[in-house]
Amino acid sequence: MKDSLVIPQNPVTKMDASTDPISQFQTWMAEAAASEPNDPNAMSVATVDATGQPSVRILLLKGVENGAFQFFTNYESRKANELANGKAALCFHWKTLRRQVRVVGPVEKVSAAASDAYFEQRERGSQLGAHASQQSRPLESRDVLVQAVSAVEARYNGQKVPRPANWGGYQVIPTEIEFWLDQPFRLHDRFRFTRSGNGWQVQRLFP
Repeated sequence: MKDSLVIPQNPVTKMDASTDPISQFQTWMAEAAASEPNDPNAMSVATVDATGQPSVRILLLKGVENGAFQFFTNYESRKANELANGKAALCFHWKTLRRQVRVVGPVEKVSAAASDAYFEQRERGSQLGAHASQQSRPLESRDVLVQAVSAVEARYNGQKVPRPANWGGYQVIPTEIEFWLDQPFRLHDRFRFTRSGNGWQVQRLFP
């Protein structure tokens, strides 16, 4: 007689309607920061263009403020053009923890003050690069980029580097957050939180 399949119970997956998904995400992020060797805040950011063609790239989450997921980029980049439709999806994957989080919701620019505050925290080299890079546009050679950075460096020699007007932050305001946790035999745990009024409803999903 074959052994029967036993599905393990993991305390971390015991979520109910009272669970705050933002707090749960921050708990998982803190645990990822302690276990991931590189960039625990790395995330895939998915967008679509005007024709419905999807596009995805890896960015770094820079914070969760008032329940919104924030990141920063060039406002004239391909991703920014696609974010103009007002929607985005994020996906975090932590290999060491065998966990994943998906976030879906409308996207909007953060305030100029918030973008200024974050820009001031960046390393000077990154500040100079934000001025020099015409993100997503064709580049003739690496030398052209190096020369552009040198020109910006000379312009602000001995001065504070201001935030470029075409660079700043976005925030995704989640309407749906899904937590995924690896389990044996691909019988994974999945919990989807859907915003309902001022709260959240949670459902367990088939793997």
